[in-house]
Amino acid sequence: MLQVNKPTSEINRDFAEADGSPSQTLTSYLDIVRRQFPTIVAIVSACVILALLYLFTAAPQFTSTASMVIDTRKVQLFQQQSVLGDIAIDSATVETQVEILKSENISLAVIRDLHLIDDPEFVGSGGGVVGTIIGAATSLFSSRPVSSEFELTRKALGLFEKNRTIKRLGLTYVMEIGFTSKDPQKAARIANAIADAYIVDQLEAKYQATRRASVWLQDRIKELRTQASAAQKAVVDFKTANNIIATGKGLINEQQLAEVNSQLIMAHAATAEAKARLDRLNDIFKQEIPDASVADALKNDTIVKLRGQYVDLASKESIWSMKYGSDHLAAVNLRRQMAEIKKNILDELKRIQESYKSDYDIAVTREEAIKSSLNNVVSESQLTNQAQVQLRELESNAQSYQAMYDNFLQRYMESVQQQSFPITEARVISAATTPLAKSYPKTPFLLGVAFIGGLILSLGVAIARELTDRVFRTTGQVEEVLGTNCIAILPKINAAGSTRFTKQKEDAQPNLLRYVVDQPLSRFAEAVRSLKVALDLNSVVREHRVLAVTSTLPNEGKSTLSTNLAQLMAHSGHKVILVDADLRNPSLSRALRPDASIGLVDLIAQKAQLQDVISVDPQTGLAVLPAGSTSKLLHTNEVLASQAMQAVVTLLRSQYEYVVLDMPPMAPVVDVRVTSTLVDTYVFVVEWGKTKTDVVRHNLRNAPAIQDKLLGVVLNKADTKLLARYESYHGRYYYQKYYARYGYVE
Repeated sequence: MLQVNKPTSEINRDFAEADGSPSQTLTSYLDIVRRQFPTIVAIVSACVILALLYLFTAAPQFTSTASMVIDTRKVQLFQQQSVLGDIAIDSATVETQVEILKSENISLAVIRDLHLIDDPEFVGSGGGVVGTIIGAATSLFSSRPVSSEFELTRKALGLFEKNRTIKRLGLTYVMEIGFTSKDPQKAARIANAIADAYIVDQLEAKYQATRRASVWLQDRIKELRTQASAAQKAVVDFKTANNIIATGKGLINEQQLAEVNSQLIMAHAATAEAKARLDRLNDIFKQEIPDASVADALKNDTIVKLRGQYVDLASKESIWSMKYGSDHLAAVNLRRQMAEIKKNILDELKRIQESYKSDYDIAVTREEAIKSSLNNVVSESQLTNQAQVQLRELESNAQSYQAMYDNFLQRYMESVQQQSFPITEARVISAATTPLAKSYPKTPFLLGVAFIGGLILSLGVAIARELTDRVFRTTGQVEEVLGTNCIAILPKINAAGSTRFTKQKEDAQPNLLRYVVDQPLSRFAEAVRSLKVALDLNSVVREHRVLAVTSTLPNEGKSTLSTNLAQLMAHSGHKVILVDADLRNPSLSRALRPDASIGLVDLIAQKAQLQDVISVDPQTGLAVLPAGSTSKLLHTNEVLASQAMQAVVTLLRSQYEYVVLDMPPMAPVVDVRVTSTLVDTYVFVVEWGKTKTDVVRHNLRNAPAIQDKLLGVVLNKADTKLLARYESYHGRYYYQKYYARYGYVE
């Protein structure tokens, strides 16, 4: 993909980065392997041979493994919770147990139990041919005294930990214990001994912890028993002092308060009833004779009887008065009898009134007494409630001490039980057995490592050889070393026409300067087209009408490229002029216009007109402006940098779509550097596989103005057969395959 050239500072930074190790694609590595295949085969073979020699001389090692699990579903002999508390087993816990297995305590226990300090494998010089030779040499030239038991133990411990492997299997609770030894039976015995030592260590640790906990619990239980008893006694004493007596239904004073309150309600109702009867009787006194309903309401037989008599006498008196007159003796007697009866009724009512008043006074007195009693009970209840606050605190303390005492007593019983029946979470699920095959050295693994190591080493050597090849062979090298695009790779062509394509027949003698016209379907022509496409795409960013083609050194093919590019653009219908601006060595003029006596120099000196110095190719319409007579010019750079040259370029820009300048190389002369104000774009030609990267990079660094206008680099004279080994997509295969259907062959 085409991209805009980077600024000068960025290119220089890329130069510095490219001085390190250049990045390689997978394809480039494969190409390196293909180019350096003999070297790679030699190095890999040497590594495999060394591995075979080691296999024949190394002592075999045998590894035996045992598996142990941290069982989360351990059998509990007692249902009570452990005194120390069963810690939830998680990943960190398992990793902790792995580290405990690796501890020196477990290792030293196994060394003591199996008497490994007496085993030559652990305290000797080592096994194998190398170990035997070292041990013999040490015994001959050393007069070291006999080692102490401590030294032997530490030496055995070092070798023991070296040969022991302990790891957790994935995310499970299973731990794998492995041990490597020269004796397969010894390896199995030591692996099992490690597992047994770990279990014994866990049991001993739990026993000691439980025993210490039991001793502490005994002292704590005595203290809690005393505190619980004191708290209970304080509760009883406080109840006695504050006269707090509780029944099954609550405190006595609370029951009394409820009962007195009920009595007060009843007394108040009785008082109200007596008051109502008394008030009603007072209303009756206002009547002379109570009517029948009042008499019946009083439920007094005497009043009822007297009233009946009174009513009869009143009826007779009315009759007699009407018959004989009111002054008749009989009527008078009847009225006297009625007055007597009325007096008796009033006397009876007064007696009833006195009775009702007495009942009312009694009810009022009783109500007042109950109110007084209620006030006393309320006062006592308030005092009791205040005391209950402190009582509840005392009872809470007593319950807390009692609960703590019961809990610690239960824990103490559990600790006593666990001392007699110790258990651990770990158990062996797979005991170590005698291995049937050696674990080290593993022949396939060692040969594989030797092969891979030799392959890596050989690739390193191959890459190192490639990096010392300080020439341009790939587009990636151009982009990484120079920080610019590699626009195209032009195949190498010669007079014999070795790379031309023909249709049914071959041309006898191709013209290199017209190759894109004579061989339009050649790879060379296609590469020049890619340069033209790059110009067109980059024209969106800036103008590319004045194009200069240059190189680092002479004979890199810049003139051939500039001519063919101009021929291609002119042949496609553009108005193009090709200018030979190499005033030191105008080889293009000698090839295209050998008979020209005037040219660019005369045009700059205003000794000729433009139409007098140019010639036009009749087939393509390309205008050619030769250099002219340059033999007498001493300072060609001054000529190219002059205002007259600027005017000539301006004139050409106004009359042509493209102006192609064939510039001199940069390394021998400085002419190219002075043309940066005249030129829109530079194309840099580098000879493939020949021009050194340092030379190209140095010249571009010293010409920042050219870098800023550099369209890209063209690799010229590439060997297509060898190029396919560096970049297969630049080889002949794809191009030939595409054009084969048209009958074109190479």
